[in-house]
Amino acid sequence: MTIVSGFADISILQLLLVAMMALFASIIGGLAGYGTGALMPLVLVPLVGAEPVVPIIAISAMLTNASRALAYVRYADRRRALIVLACAALTTALGAYGYTRLTNAGAAIVIGAMLMLSVPLRRMLRRREVRIGDTGLAAGSVGYGVLVGGTSGSSVILLSLLMAAGLEGAAVIATDAMISLGTGLIKIAVFGLAGAVTAQVLAFALLIGGIAIPGAFLAKAFVERMPVHIHAAILDVAVITGGLVMISAAGRQLVA
Repeated sequence: MTIVSGFADISILQLLLVAMMALFASIIGGLAGYGTGALMPLVLVPLVGAEPVVPIIAISAMLTNASRALAYVRYADRRRALIVLACAALTTALGAYGYTRLTNAGAAIVIGAMLMLSVPLRRMLRRREVRIGDTGLAAGSVGYGVLVGGTSGSSVILLSLLMAAGLEGAAVIATDAMISLGTGLIKIAVFGLAGAVTAQVLAFALLIGGIAIPGAFLAKAFVERMPVHIHAAILDVAVITGGLVMISAAGRQLVA
């Protein structure tokens, strides 16, 4: 198995589309705090199907989260990161295992539904300004583990939990990155044992992860030119539309 073979039957134009979306998603992520997990399925699902999408994003996220964690390491709240990882570890593994048991249509429905629900959930949590302590953070982390293990685009939930626990600014970014590295390792281990890490998965993961690194630096150039809420609004529209398209396509597969 070679990584290059993972691009078999994928044209240069399709690879360019994936690379452009990866760059765009990483810039959005640098501004709004999330983006890759929500946007990449919109181009990956039509190319490779829904089943490999979560493993692809899980592996590519290791590159972006590692660089982010290193850059912001001194801001990280290690105590809260350990609380989340301790409570989310088992459910993350269970969520990842459950994902490997889905059919292509089932995976598309799960991803599409999660993308659509992430938008109103983020807005609701921000509007209500929910505040939680360590117990609430631990309880929320159990449910978060299931979602992060088996879906794409659930990072908005972790960001909301950390902000509700009292973290702000760079502390949120750093702690989120540390936690995501931990849950990412768990997911990759489960996917690997289940045989879901193929040459195709590795090829696309490395492409997306490599493109995302310079995207983080480009985000700094845009941050002073366009308000974050505009990026968030664009992302919301794209996520909801993509979720609807995925669920619609999966529905057609089920009734065919």
